[in-house]
Amino acid sequence: MSIHHPLASAARPGHAFATLAGGCFWCLEAVYEELEGVIDVESGYSNGNIDNPDYRRVCGGATGHAEVVRIEFDPGRICYRELLEVFFAIHDPTTPNRQGNDVGSQYRSAIFYHSDEQKTEALQFLKDAGRLFEDDIVTELAPVDRYHRAEPHHQEYFRNNPTQGYCMFVIGPKVEKFRRSFARKRRLSAV
Repeated sequence: MSIHHPLASAARPGHAFATLAGGCFWCLEAVYEELEGVIDVESGYSNGNIDNPDYRRVCGGATGHAEVVRIEFDPGRICYRELLEVFFAIHDPTTPNRQGNDVGSQYRSAIFYHSDEQKTEALQFLKDAGRLFEDDIVTELAPVDRYHRAEPHHQEYFRNNPTQGYCMFVIGPKVEKFRRSFARKRRLSAV
C-alpha cells in the first residue's frame, strides 16, 4: 500500500472496489489495511455536490461529501459481506451524522455500492444486521458518486502518525477491537 500511487479508476482484473463511510476515514483505513484479501485502501470523499473537494471544505459540511475509504479487494479471498461485517463492528450504524466526537454529514454511515450485486448484498446485510442493534440502523445506501481521493497526507494516516493524539485515543482502540474480534481475518504481514 502506498500513498504515492492512487488507486486506478477501475479495480484490477479479478478484484473489486467497496466504498464505505463510517466516521473519520483514518479509522476505517487503519482497520481495512490489516484485513486479509484487501489489496489496497484509499481515503477519500464521496457522494457530495461539488467536484474536487478538499478536506477543509468537506469538514465544513457544505459539500455534501462523506469521508470514505475505497477498498480494492480480491473476492476470491474475502467476500463483500465480510467487508460489511467488519464495517459494522468498527463503527456505530445507528447514529445519524456522527461517530463519537466527529459530528456532521461528512461522518455519516454509508455504503456506496459499485454494482447491482453489491446493492443487493448490502440490502440483505442491512436487513440481517437490523436484528443485532437495539436502535434503528441509519446507514445510507446509494451508488458511489463523485468519488475523489483525499490529499496525500491523509493516506495511511494511522501508520504514519501513530503517536498523534487522535491516533492513540480514537483510531488505536478501533484497530485493537478489530484485531481481537477478527484475528483470523488479519493479513499475516499485519501481525
